[in-house]
Amino acid sequence: MCLFDADIGEPLGIDIESGEKAEVSGITGEIEPCYWHDITLNIGGHDVKTRVGFKRNLASSYGIVGQHGFFNFFVVKFDHQKEEVELVPKP
Repeated sequence: MCLFDADIGEPLGIDIESGEKAEVSGITGEIEPCYWHDITLNIGGHDVKTRVGFKRNLASSYGIVGQHGFFNFFVVKFDHQKEEVELVPKP
């Protein structure tokens, strides 16, 4: 699943705590609240309707895109040597 810091959602007008509350834990094992919202991401001009969790003080400064909710919508090619990532929408 996709998980973003609340600091990304709030400037977009999303009332974070109005979402479906759940608990998540990271590698530290600490359990913290997360709030799920159905949103539309626009990636390279392509709209993707997906479910995203927002959490306060996410360890990653931006967020984490997930197998479900992001990568299942795109064919992803990483070229480490060229430092390039290519996203192609799945039909």
